[in-house]
Amino acid sequence: MIIHEEKIDSNFEGTIIDLETIGFFNEYPDSRRYKDITPVLFGFIDNRKLKILCAKKQNSINALREKIKEILPTLKRPFHAFQSDFERGTLFHFMGTPVEFDSELNRKRFEKKERVVQALNISQHGDPFNGDGFSCMKAWLDGNVDKAIKHNRSCLLKERDILKLRGNRKPDKLTFKK
Repeated sequence: MIIHEEKIDSNFEGTIIDLETIGFFNEYPDSRRYKDITPVLFGFIDNRKLKILCAKKQNSINALREKIKEILPTLKRPFHAFQSDFERGTLFHFMGTPVEFDSELNRKRFEKKERVVQALNISQHGDPFNGDGFSCMKAWLDGNVDKAIKHNRSCLLKERDILKLRGNRKPDKLTFKK
């Protein structure tokens, strides 16, 4: 596993969590929509640091799962995510237990982060994929984990900027089903 960590001074309460994943969505209307998606990067940012855990290859995904289980209870609340349905549903199926998020950074469900980044004139923060998560998934699968880490880092910084510039809202209801 690769761990990227940097000190960062961010003035907000809680922790923003962002996942990079492999796999695909399906048509279920509940958490099962995310059952075929597997996290390969787990990134978070709080008011002191930005940290990213990255599975190097498929065979290190179980180690990532164990590290996430260890770290999650230590993170400061409230938990924020741009599309918390994605993080909640993916983590539920990956770890077997619900992880509640307190805050949603999108204004409405399925709002595109990159449209918000453009509208608010937020920096790309060095994103090698300009917000394209599918390109990040392909890079990770091709073994280019450095670019995947750079993408996750930029997502966390963009989400921090969105939180600071326009705030948050209560997450939509998500029904958890196995």
